[in-house]
Amino acid sequence: MSIHMNNEMDKLKKKILFLCAKVEENVQQAVKAFITKDKVLATSVINMDDEIDQIEIDVEEECLKILALYQPVAIDLRYIISMLKINIDLERIGDLAVNIAEKVAYHYIAPSDAIMIPFDYKKLVDKVKNMLKDSIDAMVKYDAEKAMEVCKSDDEVDEINAQMHARLREEMHKHPECIEYLLQFISVSRNLERIADHTTNIAEDVIYMKKGRIIRHSGSSQEQKE
Repeated sequence: MSIHMNNEMDKLKKKILFLCAKVEENVQQAVKAFITKDKVLATSVINMDDEIDQIEIDVEEECLKILALYQPVAIDLRYIISMLKINIDLERIGDLAVNIAEKVAYHYIAPSDAIMIPFDYKKLVDKVKNMLKDSIDAMVKYDAEKAMEVCKSDDEVDEINAQMHARLREEMHKHPECIEYLLQFISVSRNLERIADHTTNIAEDVIYMKKGRIIRHSGSSQEQKE
């Protein structure tokens, strides 16, 4: 690798890590805003989206510049391709965090005293946040094994989400006056589930970057045969 290309790769890594930090923070803040009904915090999440979008554009331009100027091959080419795809997933995760924040800033409906936050909601939040953190750690450390664990967690998120939806439907029957409030949890949980899906995409791209194997649509069994 030439000195110039090495410098450009270092710049790219710094930009993608900066994007990771912004997106991870926005997800955490969006969830906190929803739980605490903090409209000021929710608004700050929404306002951060323009900066995240600009960083995503900067990362894409940096990737395309490296491809055009240096025509990387082998592991370097896989890295650039992976960064282009991870960049898109991070931006979409940022959009989903904004969706959650908007529930608080613009559409929040106060609950009845009889209604509590669903137990499975915290479990879902913690699982998704851990998946996002672990996928970023796997990307930074080129850790395919950790990335595979993230992929395996996606099924668990789907199961938790399904269980929570079932409980929410029961609560709607018991408390029809709170349907609009409970529907907000269903909407937020769907956004969290989609964040988990994009996080899984990031993990799959880490595996491709490290091993040169595309596992998307094939499940984890193929990877486990190695």
